[in-house]
Amino acid sequence: MELDKTTYYDLSIFNRDEEYSLFHKLDFTTTSGGRDYLRQLFSTPLKDITSIEQRQQTLQYILKEEDSWPADISNGTIVVMENYLEAQIEPISNPEGLSLLVSAVLTKTIYAPDFGFIKFSFTQLLALLKGFRMLEEKFNTDQTPKVLKQLLDRAHHLLYQKEFNDIIAANESGPVSFVQILRYDHYIRKKHRKTISELLDIYRRLDAYYAMAKAVRHFNLQFPTFEDTSHPFVELKDLYHLIIPKPVAYDIGLKPQSHFLFLTGANMAGKTTFIKAVGVAVFMAHIGMGVPAGSMKLSFFNGIFSNIQVQDNIFKGESFFFNEVQRIKNTIVTINDNRKWLVLIDEMFKGTNVEDAKNCSLAVINGLLKSTNCLFILSTHLYEIADELRNAPNIMFKYFESEVIDDNLYFTYQLKEGIAKEKIGYLILKREKVLELLDQIK
Repeated sequence: MELDKTTYYDLSIFNRDEEYSLFHKLDFTTTSGGRDYLRQLFSTPLKDITSIEQRQQTLQYILKEEDSWPADISNGTIVVMENYLEAQIEPISNPEGLSLLVSAVLTKTIYAPDFGFIKFSFTQLLALLKGFRMLEEKFNTDQTPKVLKQLLDRAHHLLYQKEFNDIIAANESGPVSFVQILRYDHYIRKKHRKTISELLDIYRRLDAYYAMAKAVRHFNLQFPTFEDTSHPFVELKDLYHLIIPKPVAYDIGLKPQSHFLFLTGANMAGKTTFIKAVGVAVFMAHIGMGVPAGSMKLSFFNGIFSNIQVQDNIFKGESFFFNEVQRIKNTIVTINDNRKWLVLIDEMFKGTNVEDAKNCSLAVINGLLKSTNCLFILSTHLYEIADELRNAPNIMFKYFESEVIDDNLYFTYQLKEGIAKEKIGYLILKREKVLELLDQIK
């Protein structure tokens, strides 16, 4: 699946204000390297149903065995080992015989700070090796999903080497002497630097997958079912937006016979949140995660393309309307490739007058309706154009309900069949006392 940078920000998957991003919400990593890899997973949605199902199986397997995940390895362990491998401290030159004892005594006495660093690093090396062995023993079985097994098989190959076996055995026999620590330090930094480095990289990846599994459990996300169909569809029950504190759930289905949703409703009624919720659910499904819904069935999508937060560019001398047109143009060019796309459009052509916006919107909608390989959700205030679209094929009309009672505005956030025709802009001006302030101008 493909998303461009604009779509990532439109859906708040990544956000300049990190606290309000989906990535931040779902980040349960315990290591900085794991967080970097998790960001990479979010940045590269999967390319086919098989890969998606393999990742789903990986997360489900981790959840099943979650209580066995070792606590020995922390971010501190990873950071210390990174610093240890990069340390500019020369290991003792001869790890055997009398020269080892002499070198060890000199290192401990004359280079005490270096020895202190090596000794502390040795404790973290033990934590890494023991934690990794426990992880590999508990999770690497004949039932382990392919994605996870490849990592754990490689970890097994790296872990069970003579020097590592000797370190574990020495630790289990009692306190490890300073001579032994410096001897093992020689072997690790002279012979196994790349081995430890690769183990650290494997753990960062495992940490990212474990974080995804924890997010699924924490938010009670449900794994979607993919169907390999020639035309796109999505069916969601009890969909909600994960970032909203108290979300309202919706049911929605888009399929070839009704592949264009024409969405109306007042400002603040819930249109944009709904559009983003659909986009986020489809995105999360394509990175192999559970989704914020009671259930979800869908086809594989080649991409999501959004038109939600178009902005002007004063540095290039480009108007808001010009950039709206350019984004629509890019949408048409992108989706005209006979692949399956989900297209999300929120309030087209806000940068021109109402009559012009109607004509432009009708032209675009009638053109997009000809596509048979894409699903569209479009919201608009221009409910008048619905009259000219009623006989168009494959279009459905839904709206978000709002009510005016005694000059007070109420939103139910309910998605209903039909077209909203409330005009509440003047009421909001009145409610916010803008009209009173205008009367006070002298």
